[in-house]
Amino acid sequence: MFIKRLLSILFILLSVAEAYAKGPDTRQVKYLSGTDNENTVPWDFYVTGGRKSGYWTQIPVPSHWEQEGFGTYNYGRDYVTYGKNFRFADEKGMYKHTFEVPKNWKGRDVFIVFEGSMTDTEVKVNGKPAGPIHQGAFYEFKYNISDKLEYGKENVLEVTVSKMSASPSVNNAERLADYWIFGGIFRPVYLESFPKEHIAYTAIDAKADGAFSMNVHLRNSGEKHEVAARILDANGKVVGTAAASFSPGDTVVNIKTKVNNPLQWTAETPNLYTVQTSIKSGRKEIFQATDKFGFRTIEIREGDGIYLNGTKIKMKGVNRHVWWPETGRAVSAAIDLMDVKLMKEMNMNAVRCSHYPPNKSFLQICDSLGLYVLDELAGWQNAYSTEAGEPLVKEMVIRDVNHPSVIFWSNGNEGGHNFELDDDYGKYDHSKRPVIHAHHRPGNVFNGIDCNHYEDYYSTKKILEGPNIYMPTEFLHAQDDGGGGTSLADFWELHWNSKLGAGGFLWDLTDEGIVRTDQNGIIDVNRVNAPDGLMGPHREKEGSFFAIKEIYSPVHIKLEELPVNFNGEIPVENRYHFTNLNQCMFQWELADYRKPGDVFAGYITRKKGTGAGPSIAPVAKGNLKLNLPSDWKVYDMLLLSAYDSHKELLYTWTWNVKCNETLLEDIVILTREQAAAVAKADTTAQKQKNKNGADWKVEVTETESSITLKGGEIAVTLSKKDGTIVGLANDKSKSLTFGNGPVMVAGNAAVASVKNYEEGDGHVVEVNYSGDMKYAKWKMHGSGWLSLEYEYSLNGNYPFTGISFTYPENFMISAKWLGRGPYRVWKNRQQGVALNVWENAYNDTHTGSAPWIYPEFKGYFADVTWMEFSTAEGKFLVASKEDDLFVRRLDFYGLSGVKPHPSLPVGNISFLDNIPPLGTKLALNISANTKNLGPAGEMNKVSGPVKRTLYFYFGLPETGDTSPQQFNRPVKDELF
Repeated sequence: MFIKRLLSILFILLSVAEAYAKGPDTRQVKYLSGTDNENTVPWDFYVTGGRKSGYWTQIPVPSHWEQEGFGTYNYGRDYVTYGKNFRFADEKGMYKHTFEVPKNWKGRDVFIVFEGSMTDTEVKVNGKPAGPIHQGAFYEFKYNISDKLEYGKENVLEVTVSKMSASPSVNNAERLADYWIFGGIFRPVYLESFPKEHIAYTAIDAKADGAFSMNVHLRNSGEKHEVAARILDANGKVVGTAAASFSPGDTVVNIKTKVNNPLQWTAETPNLYTVQTSIKSGRKEIFQATDKFGFRTIEIREGDGIYLNGTKIKMKGVNRHVWWPETGRAVSAAIDLMDVKLMKEMNMNAVRCSHYPPNKSFLQICDSLGLYVLDELAGWQNAYSTEAGEPLVKEMVIRDVNHPSVIFWSNGNEGGHNFELDDDYGKYDHSKRPVIHAHHRPGNVFNGIDCNHYEDYYSTKKILEGPNIYMPTEFLHAQDDGGGGTSLADFWELHWNSKLGAGGFLWDLTDEGIVRTDQNGIIDVNRVNAPDGLMGPHREKEGSFFAIKEIYSPVHIKLEELPVNFNGEIPVENRYHFTNLNQCMFQWELADYRKPGDVFAGYITRKKGTGAGPSIAPVAKGNLKLNLPSDWKVYDMLLLSAYDSHKELLYTWTWNVKCNETLLEDIVILTREQAAAVAKADTTAQKQKNKNGADWKVEVTETESSITLKGGEIAVTLSKKDGTIVGLANDKSKSLTFGNGPVMVAGNAAVASVKNYEEGDGHVVEVNYSGDMKYAKWKMHGSGWLSLEYEYSLNGNYPFTGISFTYPENFMISAKWLGRGPYRVWKNRQQGVALNVWENAYNDTHTGSAPWIYPEFKGYFADVTWMEFSTAEGKFLVASKEDDLFVRRLDFYGLSGVKPHPSLPVGNISFLDNIPPLGTKLALNISANTKNLGPAGEMNKVSGPVKRTLYFYFGLPETGDTSPQQFNRPVKDELF
């Protein structure tokens, strides 16, 4: 008897030991669908209307059925396109899937979870309704199906998804919107299993000072147990503990503790902690849940600003749709990560989740990499009813409540605000985050913040006078090439320097182009409705991307050109909120540009140095001292790159060390002496022979209507009537169809006289004008280089000034140039382009539409020293000895509309001293409204004479040493 009792006790002790060895029970998950758009599971499927309707087949889950060839496409504004009585495709998709549940899940709580399904979703398990039909497309919902399952056996899941909701308010909030609408189960579906007594969810309030409070929401609390929590830092070290007891029937228990000197969470310092929360019975852990969180305190100080951890912050933000062109709103963690990295690359610190909650993985990445998030309830311009909205607010907040990146709840968009829901967020959010209204109606201030959309520069200036904080949740609408970086510098300076400026959110991140499975795979942006991004659908970077990168750089440098007395000292402003610039790394480079005849574009680094930044506190100003070598002036250019504390590039600034005339010395060969000097320095024997033996006599041939000048192998024919080019010839290649110029692009000019004469070792054709053009003086040099010296004088406001020529677009192959690039610019978007030798093949890209090839070939290009055109007829090169030349390449426009904007100069190859600003989609009268975008958006104020000399070579000019050996010299690396 004693032995039996002893064995029984040993068995009990072993059982207890085994239980402890196993550790606490946790949530278990079994996926029924795939995990994302790249990893799917086929389910049986039947759609009631549109393509492939009326029969059972299969569909991958998660997905949208339109992208799998089913049903009908709808854009949310089709009711505008096709009239108010238009009826959206009200298709139903019916899904079936069989699955097994482990036997050992019997006796546990088993839930089926849908992370997102468009739109009304009815769920049955083994023929039994799982619960009420869920209404609302973007929200995670679940049903307890423990009593409907066959454990260890096959189960049948049936899901009916209605594309349009039976609730008019759900349709108004989600579906009648300015974006694509789809049908289908577009986020994962899975089972999750818990022991009967478990933690449903936690809601954490972790303050910047280390104060920690957590509401632990319980299910099926039975005996009197304890909730205990352990707080771990990033290294897994326990830095805090807390515990509280609860009684049977309790549904929530609060626990508190204090962590000493926690590392705070900000977008610049995304420090995360982990809390392990357990239900304990004595020493035994019955169940354990794990959450990540951050210590941070959010405050709205009315009449002052938005504060994080006691520091005022300003939003450098963008709106983001959940999007991928092949799969719509069914995406993956990899796509979410890519988008966060791209935002960080633009030096942004904030994102608005427009106009619905994003994937869970997106918020996890924002937590870990650092972005301030506006998490938004859907409601595009109409709100959910209270009945429909209350459960959706609860679902959104419970899912997202512990993300430190979420600093605001946004209760709808542009009038889609149900005020009865404003206080619902705090019911589930223990930290009581602020609620905002993202709106476009003046005066709709909420919680001390005015978020009014699309104010112009001057109305923004007025709003910033008070009394409210101003944080536009949409501004500078980036349709086509407008908005985005256009005039952003002016807007950002307003916000940065204003007490009440809180920054804002550009509209928006990407063009919402969908691959149409009903139209041979074209990418459709619904014309002007959806090409609103700073990037294309596949994240092709537009010019605004790089302009924003410079404008939003926390290392702020305004130096436009090196001063005459430059000593290596550069004024710098620290526009970080929490980071000293001594945590950044800087690198300078001295480099030489490649030449027109080189095989490759780019520059060659000769010397460089690296070092830590100076100690400049957040929002303070100071100087960065570069320890440049004594011979720094012999190089062509200086580059300065700033890197953040994670060694990510913030921006690279570039300056010419040499003036244009010096940069052109061994390219534009005008005299025998110059040719001899270049030939002497040239290591290529053949070039020495060619240059030393060149015949420098210019041949002149006149007819009644024209005069032809021939130097070297080049002949140019000019009209005696107006002095324009009417013919070109080359001994070694096809003649070029360049000509019909010069003509003024602004002002008027009438030819008064044309004369020709010898001058030095060349021959001149001089055209004199009456009107705004004074003269144009053509000179052919014996080398074959043709110079054009001209002068004009204008007074007034003009969109552009300069001269123009024409060239057939269909002959153009590529261009290579020394100047700013590789992207085109506008008067009010000249940031984000760097000095270099760039090369770009011809493309016919209209920004915001297929084929999304960037950078665009066509456009205005800034600070051009020389530009070489390659064509089907041969090459020609143009250069300028004066600074600040813009070259216009071919016909293009910035914004589509009733009338493309802005208007273009005459001709299609232009050499300009001023270029026009660009408007945005929401400028009521775009051509007249650019001035309302701020100082850079105003027309060019021109006064007085302008003189410039251009050089042309209509063939392949010989330049200096382009041998490979010169590019292989070692780079000298130095410290600051």
